[in-house]
Amino acid sequence: MYKVFVNEKKLLLSAQPENLEKVLGYENVTTLEIGLDLLENTSVKELNIYGNDVEMIWEKFKSLFRIIEAAGGVVNNPEKDILFIKRLGKWDLPKGKMEKGESREESAVREIEEETGLSHVELVRFINTTYHIYVERNGDKVLKCTHWFEMNFSGEDTSKPQLEEGITEVAWKNKDQMEAEVFPNTFKNIRLIIEEFQHC
Repeated sequence: MYKVFVNEKKLLLSAQPENLEKVLGYENVTTLEIGLDLLENTSVKELNIYGNDVEMIWEKFKSLFRIIEAAGGVVNNPEKDILFIKRLGKWDLPKGKMEKGESREESAVREIEEETGLSHVELVRFINTTYHIYVERNGDKVLKCTHWFEMNFSGEDTSKPQLEEGITEVAWKNKDQMEAEVFPNTFKNIRLIIEEFQHC
C-alpha cells in the first residue's frame, strides 16, 4: 500500500478497495491520470486506486513523474522533545534532497545538521518513506520520496535556523506543544510520520 499526498489530499494505492471518499479500480495508466485529475481539480479530498498488483501500479504511477529523493529525521532529545523547523510559516521536520553518491542515512544526518545547526546527531533507525507531489515552475510534475529516520541528540544545543534555506525558527516541542502548535500548522505527511514514529 502506498500513500501519496497531492496538494494535502490523500491518494491511496492498494490491493483491495479501501473505504475512502472515492474509489477507482485500476485498469491502465489512464486510471491514474483520472485519479490525479480528480484530486487536483475537484473537491475530492481522498481517493483510492486499487488493483491486484500494487507494485506494478506503483511503477506505472512513478513513471508519470520526475522522482526526487530526499531524507530527513525525527530528532529526539533526552526529554523526548522533537526538533522542528519553521519554513514559509509552517512547522516542518528537517529534511532535504539527497546528493549524488550519498546514502539515505548520510543525507538525513547532513540535512539535519545543515538546517538546524546541531552537530553529532545520532542515527537510530529507519522509520518510513513519505510521498508527495508538486509541480515545479517549469511545469514538471515531481514525486518527492522522503526517507525518514529516528535520530537522537544529547549534546550542547547549538540549534539555529538555516536562513538561506528560508528557515526562520528551530524549536524543540513536547507532546502538548505538538498538539497545540505544530499539528494545526503543518503538512499531512509530517503528521503521518510523527504518528508512525510515536507508535513504533
